[in-house]
Amino acid sequence: MHPCVEPFFDTATSTFTYVVHAGDGTPAAVIDSVLDYDPKSGRTSTASADRVVAFVREHGLQVQWLLETHAHADHLSAAHYLKEQLGGKMGIGEQIRTVQHKFKGVFNLGADVPEDGAQFDHLFSDDESFMIGTLEARAVHVPGHTPADIAYQVGDAVFVGDTLFMPDVGSARCDFPGGDAHMLYRSVQKLLSLPPSTRLFMCHDYPPASRHACCETTVDDERRANVHLHEGVSEDEFVDMRVARDRTLSMPVLILPAVQVNIRAGDMPAPESNGVRYLKIPLNAL
Repeated sequence: MHPCVEPFFDTATSTFTYVVHAGDGTPAAVIDSVLDYDPKSGRTSTASADRVVAFVREHGLQVQWLLETHAHADHLSAAHYLKEQLGGKMGIGEQIRTVQHKFKGVFNLGADVPEDGAQFDHLFSDDESFMIGTLEARAVHVPGHTPADIAYQVGDAVFVGDTLFMPDVGSARCDFPGGDAHMLYRSVQKLLSLPPSTRLFMCHDYPPASRHACCETTVDDERRANVHLHEGVSEDEFVDMRVARDRTLSMPVLILPAVQVNIRAGDMPAPESNGVRYLKIPLNAL
């Protein structure tokens, strides 16, 4: 099964959003959508999401699923907005509860933010099968970057979230709360055990100056050429490299606004008495 995959690249956050479908007029899934956010002004915009809306409507697609690979730290999810515009059920891995519990404490959130995943319409368990119209799909738990990361396999296409990057970029960081480099190594091995021709679709690309941003590679390419995880790299070697590398990385620009929105499935905090919505910036918490 070879689904149609339409990528949308957000240059501000280096994020790929995907629309997955079986052809014009069929049910579809949107994976890892982006709500534009300017950290300088605090303004949001739906320009990136509206590109997805326009594509869906132009091709007569019916959005069945709005899928998140994890609670992103580098962009705000547009899933809540897209549900209003296009319908569909919002889905994420069931370990989102672990992430909600951790960050509910970081942001001192109240009872209006439950930590049972209720903000989402469906919580996927590991190896759970589901359908996108006639397309058979499967959720694969791939923890390491965060405890809740899920990859989605649809036919010969796998949307890997923040596990692998393009071969010349490597792997995702593991120093966020609940991250674990040992787990990431094992999760990647699970993905790289798939058939060599399996298409892998990245959530991000941070390309060197020698090439443009790319969204697609294969299991074979990653096995042969991934700079962090090619065949022959042991778990201990990877963990030593990943831990040392993560110590040199600064926090993502949008982690504080993004996580508190994304654990709410892309919904914003309720307006306060003056009609304005506020995000919290905890001091010295990360």
